[in-house]
Amino acid sequence: MPTFKLDGQDIPFEPGESIMTAAWRHGREIPHYCWHPGLSVAANCRMCLVEVKSDRPINMPILKWDTQNKAFVPATKPKLVPACQQQAVAGQEVFAKSADALSAQKSTQEFLLLNHPVDCPICDQAGECKLQDYWLTNQGTLKRKTTEPVHKPKAERFGPTIVYDGERCVMCTRCIRFCDEVVGDHVLDMRERGNRNEIVVSPGRELDHKYTFMTEHVCPVGALTTRDFRFKARVWFLRSQKSVCDGCATGCNDYIDFDPRDQKVQRLRPRDNDKVNKFWMCDDGMLSYRRFHEGRVEHSAVRNGKTQQMTVGEGLLIAASTLQSGESSKVAVVLSAQHSSEDNLAAAKLAAALGAQGLYLAALGGWEGDKILRNPDNNPNRRGALQAAGKALGPLSGLLEAVAAGKVDAVVVLGSQCAETAEKLAPLREISTIVLASHHGPLSEVASVLIPVAGHHEASGTFVNAAGLAQRANAAVPPADGVRPAWETLAALARALGKDLGFTQLSELRAGLGQAGTEARV
Repeated sequence: MPTFKLDGQDIPFEPGESIMTAAWRHGREIPHYCWHPGLSVAANCRMCLVEVKSDRPINMPILKWDTQNKAFVPATKPKLVPACQQQAVAGQEVFAKSADALSAQKSTQEFLLLNHPVDCPICDQAGECKLQDYWLTNQGTLKRKTTEPVHKPKAERFGPTIVYDGERCVMCTRCIRFCDEVVGDHVLDMRERGNRNEIVVSPGRELDHKYTFMTEHVCPVGALTTRDFRFKARVWFLRSQKSVCDGCATGCNDYIDFDPRDQKVQRLRPRDNDKVNKFWMCDDGMLSYRRFHEGRVEHSAVRNGKTQQMTVGEGLLIAASTLQSGESSKVAVVLSAQHSSEDNLAAAKLAAALGAQGLYLAALGGWEGDKILRNPDNNPNRRGALQAAGKALGPLSGLLEAVAAGKVDAVVVLGSQCAETAEKLAPLREISTIVLASHHGPLSEVASVLIPVAGHHEASGTFVNAAGLAQRANAAVPPADGVRPAWETLAALARALGKDLGFTQLSELRAGLGQAGTEARV
C-alpha cells in the first residue's frame, strides 16, 4: 500500500483517498468542521488547510508585520491546500503542524468564533464541541472583536425533534449534505452570504423524516440540538458502552450513554461500522433508549385469581413446582426474536431438558422499512433465535391451536413482546404460562407466573442481524437487585427442576453458540 508522510509519520492510503481520509483511517485527526467520512467534500470551513511540500512550491505574496520596524513589510508564504479535498500521493510530504499551517488554523478558528456567542455554559454540545476542542489546541486567545456581533435566530424550531441556533452555526453544511445525500430529502438549505449565512428549512416544510436525530448528530457544534436531549445532561457526567441497537434486524452498532450516578440511560449514539450501519442510525433506533426504563417487570408475580408479588427466587420455585405437576409431553417453550442468542440457546436447552414437544417463536410483526437502514423486520435477533433452536420454530398462532386442542397445558415463554394482542393470547390464561421478561407486554399480561430478567442494556448478548452477522452487545448498567439475565434465570429454573443445562458461566453457553452458527464476529 502506498504511503505519504504527515508531519514525519508514514500514512498508508488507498488510491483516490484524500489526505484527510487517509489520516483519519490511520487515527490521525487533522482539524476540520465540514468534512465527514460519510458525506461529500465541501471544503468550505478551511480549518484543514495543510502545507504540501513540492519541488515547484507556490508562494503567495503577503504583508508581514515587522515587530522591529513597527510596519508591514513584503513577504511570502506557501499556498496551503484543504486536506479534505487534496488527494494523497505516494511519497509526498504533508505538514498539518508547520508554522504556516498552524497559523492558518488559528486564524480560521478565530474567524469562525468572530460572531459566535459564549453559550458554552448552557449549550448541550459543551464537552464534545469541536469549537471548544480547537480553541484549546489551535487558538487559545481571547476574542478581539469589540463591536456588536451579528445576531441570528435562536432556539428556532426546525421540526418536532430538532431546534436550531443560528448564532452557533459555522455553516459547515453537514446537515444539508446529510439530508440530500443519505436521506434523499432536500429539506434544508442556506441563505444569505458571509456572516449573514444561516440554515433554513424549505418553505412549507419541516425537518421531519426518519433520520432527524442523525441530522443533528453530524453537527460539529451546538447549532442543532434535539428536543429530546436538550438541557437533559452534561456529557462529562456520562459514561459510554458499546452495544447493538435492538430496534430492527439491521443491528446498527451504537453507544449507550448512561449516567453512573443513577444508572440511567440518557441517549444512544451511532457507532461506526462499514459492514452494517456505516455512521448512521434512524430516529426510532436512537430513541429506543426511552423504553429501557419504562414498563419494567420489577418483581416476580403469581396470578391465581389475584396478583401476588414475590422475590425472583420464590417465583422460580413456584414455576418449577408448576412444571413438575404437569406432563412433560404437554410442555411448550417459546423463544424470542427480541432476546439475545444466549437467552434463546438457554431456552432451547431447557426445552430439551424438559422433553418439551413444541418450540415456538414470539416476534413483533414488522414496521416501516427503507433502503437506508431500517429493516422491515423490527426484531433484532430472529435469525439468532432460529439458529439457537437448531430447527424451525412455530408461530404463536400454532401454540394457541395446540392449547385449544389440549396438547399443551404448560408453557415457558422468553420475553413478553409479540405481534399478537393480549386478547388474542387469552387462551394462554387457561394453562400454566411462565413468562420471563424484562418489560411488560402482551405475553406478560397472560402469564400465570411472571419472573423478571435483565433488559437489553443490562446484559451482554449476541445478536444476529438480517445479513447473518453476529454482533456483541455489552451490558451498560446493572439490573435491579436479584434480577439476572434471562439465560442465567433459565439455568436457575432448570436447577429448581433438578435439571442441568450444561453451563454455569456465560462463556460456556457461548461455546454452544459457535456450534449453533451464531458466534460473534465483530
